[in-house]
Amino acid sequence: MPLTRITLHQDLSAAHIATLSEILHSTLVETFDVPVQDKFQIIERLPAAQRIYDRHYLSGTRSDNFILFTLLAGKPRSAAQKSALYQRLTQRLEQQLNIHPDDVMVVIQFNTTADWSFSNGKMHVEETP
Repeated sequence: MPLTRITLHQDLSAAHIATLSEILHSTLVETFDVPVQDKFQIIERLPAAQRIYDRHYLSGTRSDNFILFTLLAGKPRSAAQKSALYQRLTQRLEQQLNIHPDDVMVVIQFNTTADWSFSNGKMHVEETP
């Protein structure tokens, strides 16, 4: 049940954003054990003055195309799952949207299912098999 905030520059077209959204979601389903119906994304298009980042910190060279994916996920994932997400997401973004891997940053935070209420004021409780 990740909630993802995607922060990117303001000049991307609606079609580009739709493709980016689908790439992220299909990658989460494939690598991160996310159900197909579990798609919650907030997309922020910001001007350069509101996206402040170091162009070289722990990376090659970030461009104006820098994208930050911030995921809040309701259950922990293994290091292998995280690594697969990072690798597959950057591969797909480069192949399908020509976004250089240096321009992709992913941050994941975890909480518990009790920290989520999807609707009706009810706490989400994970079902046990």
